Amino acid sequence: MAQASAAAARPTPASRYLRCAGRELHYTEWGAADAPPIVMWHGLARTGRDFDELAQALAGDYRVICPDTIGRGLSQWSPDPKAEYRLDFYATLARALLDGLSLARVRWVGTSMGGATGMHAAATTLRGRISHLVVNDIGPELPQPAIERILAYAGNPPAFDTVTELETWLRAAYKPYGWQSDEQWRRMAETSVRRLPDGRVTTHYDPAIVGQFSHHPDDYDRWSGYDSLRMPLLLLRGADSDLLLPEVACAMTERGPRAERIDFPDCGHAPALNVPGQIEPIRQFLARPDDSAARAD
Repeated sequence: MAQASAAAARPTPASRYLRCAGRELHYTEWGAADAPPIVMWHGLARTGRDFDELAQALAGDYRVICPDTIGRGLSQWSPDPKAEYRLDFYATLARALLDGLSLARVRWVGTSMGGATGMHAAATTLRGRISHLVVNDIGPELPQPAIERILAYAGNPPAFDTVTELETWLRAAYKPYGWQSDEQWRRMAETSVRRLPDGRVTTHYDPAIVGQFSHHPDDYDRWSGYDSLRMPLLLLRGADSDLLLPEVACAMTERGPRAERIDFPDCGHAPALNVPGQIEPIRQFLARPDDSAARAD
């Protein structure tokens, strides 16, 4: 009974849709509408539901908005994949999302592609509108072997007869995320699934999203934008990450906004941000006062 009461007391998200830059975006929203806003942006082939634990933990103090990027989850797939599956358009969508929700200034937490989108938007479309930036396991340059590893599983998503089989595949593909409970793995499967015309199931994203790496091979080379940032930046890294190399992470602490860095043990790319040891440093960082008056953006 106590467990049931605790579960019932947990914050739950609202599911919403908004037209942004001519495309419909789905997002989940947590917390009070008048609370300070946080945007949480997910990784390449994932959805906003990856942030459920972190959003739930912060919903008592913030309005948390977790979009599905175009081509993922319940958001619209792009009719122009070559032009729109890239950081420039994701940054355009981010600005349209903030404008559509009348959010002048936000905190931002981004995992992998979502971190790259946050850094790029902070340097361009959202310059001066991101007060705190949390970047989870990505930098302004990417090693080619890691890109090839991601393309190997994301570029040709498999199909399965059952959701249980899909969950088994996700557990293997996303093992570097680190520990997740059985309940969390099951939720990942159920929020990542779409059914094909033949009745089988596969991952809930447009396979064309990986064209970003062939059509725009320099899309993740972003040192100039990074060097222009001045807001507080917290850099999170999986200790075994193959995407954010130690030398790149080190350079990020010495250049531009001079990121604060935390390496999380027992995970690679990218930490799931689902356990207290990962959630608490983010909470403490986001709770710092917005010192925009003292720091030129």
